[in-house]
Amino acid sequence: MAKKEMLVAAIKNGTVIDHIPTEKTYQVVSLLQLEQLTTPVTIGYNYHSKKLGRKGIIKAEDKYFTDEEISRLSVVAPNIVLNIIEDYEVVEKKTVVTPDVLKGIVRCNNPKCITNNEPMSTLFHVVNKEQGTLVCHYCEKEQDINKVELI
Repeated sequence: MAKKEMLVAAIKNGTVIDHIPTEKTYQVVSLLQLEQLTTPVTIGYNYHSKKLGRKGIIKAEDKYFTDEEISRLSVVAPNIVLNIIEDYEVVEKKTVVTPDVLKGIVRCNNPKCITNNEPMSTLFHVVNKEQGTLVCHYCEKEQDINKVELI
């Protein structure tokens, strides 16, 4: 059996976020507020990937993400993989997919939309996951998921 080099140290417990498009790595760090964690976080950037060419990888020790955090993550980088680690073993793999509805995650880019003028939560329907097309529930303006502003 060929030896495989470990590029990043293994963690005992926590989450490994893998297959992040390289250019989105630091956006993921910011979105998940990883700089505020007090446990070790390893950020890898520009690693070789058969799937993406180049990828980012993040290891967060003793950190498990909520469904809400994972939904926010799907806006920035859908199709990344979360590996849940317990006692150095992967106990669960989750591929992050964009949900059908995004509630309170992105801002509507229509200045006249009620969500930008009243204290209320935004609501978007994801009408095309491949192209990343969102439609505001209130003003029905279509938006590109790659150009939205996170709340």
